[in-house]
Amino acid sequence: GVGKELLARLVHEQSGRAGEPFVPANMAAIPGDLFESVLFGHVRGAFTGAAGDAAGLAEAVGKGTLFLDEIGDLPPALQGKLLRFLDTGEYLPLGGRTARRSAGRIVAATNRDLGQLVAEGLFRADLYHRLDVFGFRVPPLRERRGDIVPIARWTLEEAAGRCDFGELELGEGARAVIERYD
Repeated sequence: GVGKELLARLVHEQSGRAGEPFVPANMAAIPGDLFESVLFGHVRGAFTGAAGDAAGLAEAVGKGTLFLDEIGDLPPALQGKLLRFLDTGEYLPLGGRTARRSAGRIVAATNRDLGQLVAEGLFRADLYHRLDVFGFRVPPLRERRGDIVPIARWTLEEAAGRCDFGELELGEGARAVIERYD
């Protein structure tokens, strides 16, 4: 809700990778038993129902940007698999025998304090340091009150366009309510 993905897209669009894919992935929404398949893909027969080869996010991103949102929610058992990928750029599709290489850039975000998670033993220190090469904090909207109305207007315009409602405006009553909401 603070605009992490919008900021990641802006970094992507202002970079030399702008013509390449931007691939967002919510780490909290990927079940642990599907993590490797989603991130690295799989080969035919890797598990029941794997009727053919399937590309994972690491392949789909090409030379673009892979945005790993809610990285702080990644279970410790999966953090080592991600760390190896970040260290080498190489991955092995589930059930595969030949390593592949990704040229994509990783941008990660979380709403959790990774330093605190490291101190509590819930997040790997080596993964934290690998991810925190260039870090910055996006303050919550309650600390950026001047952004509330422009974001609400943008969201309204996007929804109106998607639903073919024509032009909609943010009324004064609605504006007053959202400006008071923390």
